[in-house]
Amino acid sequence: MSALLHTLLILCLSFTQGGCMYSSHHFGEWNDSQLLPTIQKLMKGYNRYLRPNFNEGPVEIGMSLDIASIDAISEINMDYTATIFLRQRWRDSRLVFPGNESISVDGRLVSLLWIPDTFIPDSKRSFLHDVTVENRLIRIFSNGTVLYALRITATIACNMDLTKYPMDRQVCTLQLESWGYNLQDVVFYWTRGNDSVRGLNTLRLAQYSVESYYTTVSEAVYETGQYPKLVLHFALRRNVLFFILETYVPSILLVVLSWVSFWISQSSVPARTCIGVTTVLTMTTLMMGARTSLPNANCFIKAIDVYLGICFTFIFGALLEYACAHFCTMQHQTIEDLHRDLLRELNESNGNGSIPVVTSTQPNQSTEVGSTAEEPTKQSATCDSSNNGGSKEKTAGQGCGRRAVSVFTVENPHNIDRHARTVFPTAFLFVNILYWLYYLFL
Repeated sequence: MSALLHTLLILCLSFTQGGCMYSSHHFGEWNDSQLLPTIQKLMKGYNRYLRPNFNEGPVEIGMSLDIASIDAISEINMDYTATIFLRQRWRDSRLVFPGNESISVDGRLVSLLWIPDTFIPDSKRSFLHDVTVENRLIRIFSNGTVLYALRITATIACNMDLTKYPMDRQVCTLQLESWGYNLQDVVFYWTRGNDSVRGLNTLRLAQYSVESYYTTVSEAVYETGQYPKLVLHFALRRNVLFFILETYVPSILLVVLSWVSFWISQSSVPARTCIGVTTVLTMTTLMMGARTSLPNANCFIKAIDVYLGICFTFIFGALLEYACAHFCTMQHQTIEDLHRDLLRELNESNGNGSIPVVTSTQPNQSTEVGSTAEEPTKQSATCDSSNNGGSKEKTAGQGCGRRAVSVFTVENPHNIDRHARTVFPTAFLFVNILYWLYYLFL
């Protein structure tokens, strides 16, 4: 029994020693050949104030963008606000280490490395997100390639042509330049051409839709030298449906409402005047509201201003049409009153029993067809002839005045409304066809 226990104890000790020897040997191999270098080893002798390839040629920096959102596009300030993920890649031979792995470094250690001095020249305001920490990424690959990513929100200027607003198409840019390193030090390029920009295809905006985009590589020339520049061009097409429902349809309805007065009797002065004045004031309010979202002082005559001006002209023209029709009606009534006065005066002046006959076409001419009774004496005949001569002279003077007035008189004032019912809609339809053809297809 004692011999068996002794044998088991020897076996246990031998297995324990073998296991310890295996563990120690495995840790020693991993520590010697597979342990990745630490940041302290990489930073040993590293000078972050000198760019890579110093005195050996420019550093090639590849860039790519992810457009997270375009928050606001302002026509008043002519700018847009966008949140972007900017990624930059370059190779630093001082950071080469053995193996095929990569090291992700805390973004707060960016001050230990050399990074490009990239900036956005058209930026008005910008900031780096810092919740919960600064949104930076540093990744170092074994061949010395450095990936530097940032999350930035910037308000960038965009020169807009508002001539065709709200049927306009704006082309905005996002430019990236080097602040201090010229072309002899740094070269920029897009990592994958147009595919270097992502997010624009799936972007959803309130008033715009992204029509197209492309990237270019150019140079920025300043007094201090030539600097590398990358440009993203993207075209924005404004969605006109909102403005059709908000501005165009109400203005068209106001113009049609002003035509209702053509079917109202000219004697209804309050009704026709109320329609004309109300539509003019409503159109003025609509024009003022359409300009609140646009620059107050600019040299653009916008398409919406042209259309609102056309509608206002037709509405004001309908009001003037009633003024002209009412004036012609009153003038026509005045001439008829003059005709009646003439007949009464002739009847009063011809007290000898003569009957004046006045035609409707030429009221100023009268013909005596009656004759006096037998003249009792020669003296009475002389008096009658003198009285007739005086009345004829008076009638002739009044007839000349009436002929002068009748030249500027409409024979039937109700024809003005009758013609306006056809002329106004036809002219408005013709102007609309020209307007939409010009601003949509030219």
